[in-house]
Amino acid sequence: MNPAAIRSSENPVPDLGEDEVHVWHFAYRREQGRGPLLDLLAGYLGVAAGAVRLAAGEHGRPRLADAADAALDFNWSHCADHAAVAVARRLAPGIDIERRDERGNALRLAQRYFHPAETAALAGLPAAERSAVFLELWTAKEAVLKATGRGISFGLHRLHVTSGLPPRLLSLDGDDVAAWQLQRLRVDDLHVAALAWRGGRRTIRVRELAAPAPSGDEGTTPPCT
Repeated sequence: MNPAAIRSSENPVPDLGEDEVHVWHFAYRREQGRGPLLDLLAGYLGVAAGAVRLAAGEHGRPRLADAADAALDFNWSHCADHAAVAVARRLAPGIDIERRDERGNALRLAQRYFHPAETAALAGLPAAERSAVFLELWTAKEAVLKATGRGISFGLHRLHVTSGLPPRLLSLDGDDVAAWQLQRLRVDDLHVAALAWRGGRRTIRVRELAAPAPSGDEGTTPPCT
């Protein structure tokens, strides 16, 4: 993927209004590292991908280091074979994507990491339904925590969400849940994804990028982030 490809008729970068959040999803390979993300951000900034520099925030959340558009913010997530990027102005989005794999240990993981009410809700479901609901809860929780800038190190048990359409944020330690937006994203039948931000309502525009090519910024990345 490169800026020219992003600006093509297949992958146009549209104008990003301050009342919008743009979400892009695309096929992804681990060896691409941050290359596709940098290419996409370059399209919004109108610069070459090699000119985009990222830095880590206080808790490790990636941010633009030297951007001509200081209002632009982003978040991204990748898992196995797919990635998703959220881009917005004057707010910090959080996004998470997971593959719809069967999680036979879903209840055990919830008992270890989730809010007690979420664990109880999972325990009350038929075993065949737990994996799907677990992933809905996980992506919603991680999206919120990534939007706070802290990530899951803050503690998955310190917020309470529900599954469903839309998911609901019922509690978040030290914050006002009424200030938050949490949305389930329709990506495809193989993945589940969620988007969150602290702020007023915005229009979410979801688009799929054509298959990206390897970029020069390739590195090793964990399976899911």
